[in-house]
Amino acid sequence: MSTPSKGHYGLRATCLSFPETLSQSVANISPTLTPVVIVPLVFASAGPATWLAYLFATIGLVLVGTNINQFAKRSATPGSLYSYVTRGLGINVGFVTGWCLILAYLLTASSVLSASVNYAGLLLDTLQWHTPPLVLFAIGSGLAWWTAYRDVNLSTRVMLILEVASMLLILVVGVLIVDKHGSALDTSQLDVSHLDLHGLKAGLILAFFSYVGFESATTLGEEARNPLRTIPRSVILSAIISGLFFMVTAYIAVLGFKGLPVALGDSTAPFNDLSASIGQPMLGVLISIGAVISLFACTLASISAGARIIFTMGRHGILHPQLAKAHLTNDTPHHAVSIAALLVFLVPAALLHEGISVLDIFNDLSTIATYGFLVVYVAVSLAAPVYLKRIGKLTLSSMCISALAIACMIPPMIATVWPRPAAPLDVFPLYFVLYLLVGIGWYGWVRTRPMSTVLAGVTRDQSADYRSELH
Repeated sequence: MSTPSKGHYGLRATCLSFPETLSQSVANISPTLTPVVIVPLVFASAGPATWLAYLFATIGLVLVGTNINQFAKRSATPGSLYSYVTRGLGINVGFVTGWCLILAYLLTASSVLSASVNYAGLLLDTLQWHTPPLVLFAIGSGLAWWTAYRDVNLSTRVMLILEVASMLLILVVGVLIVDKHGSALDTSQLDVSHLDLHGLKAGLILAFFSYVGFESATTLGEEARNPLRTIPRSVILSAIISGLFFMVTAYIAVLGFKGLPVALGDSTAPFNDLSASIGQPMLGVLISIGAVISLFACTLASISAGARIIFTMGRHGILHPQLAKAHLTNDTPHHAVSIAALLVFLVPAALLHEGISVLDIFNDLSTIATYGFLVVYVAVSLAAPVYLKRIGKLTLSSMCISALAIACMIPPMIATVWPRPAAPLDVFPLYFVLYLLVGIGWYGWVRTRPMSTVLAGVTRDQSADYRSELH
């Protein structure tokens, strides 16, 4: 067997097939997460319009994905949207994008790890194996670190297999619920005449969180085969596949909870409750097992994606140069992976020490992570037409797609501050702004040094990343 070659960045070049590249985005979305954890939270705000919130979010993210693909089909880089925005709007805005992506990916990893710990704890409790959450956090982040550190092929294959199995199991329960009700028609969900727009807008924040990471296949720019083809397809397909799955499972969950003693918005394990309601409690146990595995896969995908942003910014001299080194044998960004995994463990560990519950950790961190992704999605949608104009490819349709994508990001961004959310959500935007100010302060200090190193690194990587459409 031939030894895989190293690419420009020192990572293992062209080693991932299209299904493996797609699995990075799908696993980072973690479709299983939405029906088992997020749908009840969205329902608490949007009510019967939950499926509509997911329709709106799907449209918005497909539009954002189209803007992302203006770059992805022309360049391949582990820097993902950080590199794309830098190419379109310059290194200053590019830094803010990368800084937001680091926060977004790592808080997403900590958030979904919290959900995984919650389900793992429930399963272990049924076996009388009471395990402290801190131990489960350590095990989960440790396994994710080892997998991402060891082999990118192994991590993507694991993510693909586990996620598909979990999604199929949830759909089986959905079919049984529809069969029990005798019809899939639910007029209360389809009647929009009494739609609560404020509730729908509030529900959009977590609805958008269901999709975050759909762009993470772009971090495999060096490792994917035929990246200018497979990465754009992965970005759009992951958003569409997940969006359809979310709309169907949200609709079924609302339908299935009619007549049950517990409301959907109050359920901590909705598909477990639904499985019990149709006389199949064992399916609920299997879904819990699938949830633990799927959420771990999302943790792994988020660490992998965040590490590659850290790795690329290290190459540019913005972060410590040690973070830009690739493992000589594994061809993975091992230092960046290690830092990312450590932070993913430390954040929830600190919150646990403060007495915050596991599910509250999920809710809090996912909300803050969404702020980062929304800023990034707006930035890349602004950068796309600027970039296209620079290379002489700007069209009226591309400008319209950019404007529509930004317009779709506005309602959830407004909902983060108005109407003012209840505590502690009301201070989360301030935490996010503080994080931005810290990053800008760090970047300002970097700028006090000669910028030739940073600019040379960016220019070098952009030259290597660029691929002519003729090729």
